[in-house]
Amino acid sequence: MTTAATTSATDSGLRQTRLLETYGIWLVVLVMMIALSFLSETFFSLLNLTNILKQNATASLLALGMFLVIVTAGIDLSVGSILALAMVSSAVAAQAGLPWWAVLLVGPLVGMVCGALNGLGLTILRLPHPFIMTLGMLNIARGATNLVSGGVPIAGIDPQVRYLGQAEFDLSFIQDGAGLPVSLLVVAACVIGLWVMLNATPMGRHIYAIGGNPQSARVSGINVDRVLVWVYTICGGLAGLAGLLLIGRTGSAFPNAGLGAELDAIAAVIIGGASFFGGRGTVAGCIAGVIIMGLLRNGLNLMDVSVFWQQILIGFIIVGAVYFDVVRRRASFRI
Repeated sequence: MTTAATTSATDSGLRQTRLLETYGIWLVVLVMMIALSFLSETFFSLLNLTNILKQNATASLLALGMFLVIVTAGIDLSVGSILALAMVSSAVAAQAGLPWWAVLLVGPLVGMVCGALNGLGLTILRLPHPFIMTLGMLNIARGATNLVSGGVPIAGIDPQVRYLGQAEFDLSFIQDGAGLPVSLLVVAACVIGLWVMLNATPMGRHIYAIGGNPQSARVSGINVDRVLVWVYTICGGLAGLAGLLLIGRTGSAFPNAGLGAELDAIAAVIIGGASFFGGRGTVAGCIAGVIIMGLLRNGLNLMDVSVFWQQILIGFIIVGAVYFDVVRRRASFRI
């Protein structure tokens, strides 16, 4: 009886832990929104909330791609540079006279090519860590961006090309100036697609298996190299799509776009509960991490807190999130 009771208590504790890991991050989001509504009168306005969604669409796509990579116990430092290269490539294609529907494909395709090169370089060259290959791609893509653009911004983007990043569904009947961004629908489609892939396909199971133990995954018959190439290709494609949204929002392509964006993506993924050690995390948690970062920046801006203090605070949050991940991993080993 004692053994049965102990087992039952352990199972109950594990279930509670899993529930907390799954939904606890959304509780943090809720608490932050309530707190910010008291700290700023304008926070809960529809105009401000839709602005948060619009401003974080690009970050959401970068974080989703980074999430896939981190689940495999990898990292991609090149997503910010790939975003910039996708932007200027799309702008150059538009200036060359390509039809708008073809220009829309340029950015994601450039991103996928860069991501595939990351995956192939990692698997074919047998580099000891993705850090090395993606750091190289960071410099390659940033250099190519400056070569293609001549180091200067490119303006004059067609309205059709800007549509996904600029257009909004009018909500002025609720509040003047408010609009639901079309970019939110793009992010939602990517979230659903990624969730289905990870939870309802063999590819998703293989990704988690590789992150948990790559050697065991190989022994069980998983083509680890092929899966990794696809993961980095998808990550690059999402970075290219993020560049397309950003070019729509800003109306121009600038070669210094995406500087430091990879660090924000990593922070959002880790805050959202994914593990640097791989094999752990959810798409919902990743999006919650992006929302927390967005709420934090928006709230601090509304309270007129210096950007420099914001960087310091986010740095502390990243360190705390990684430390929590380490503690959680130790606790799981003890169990």
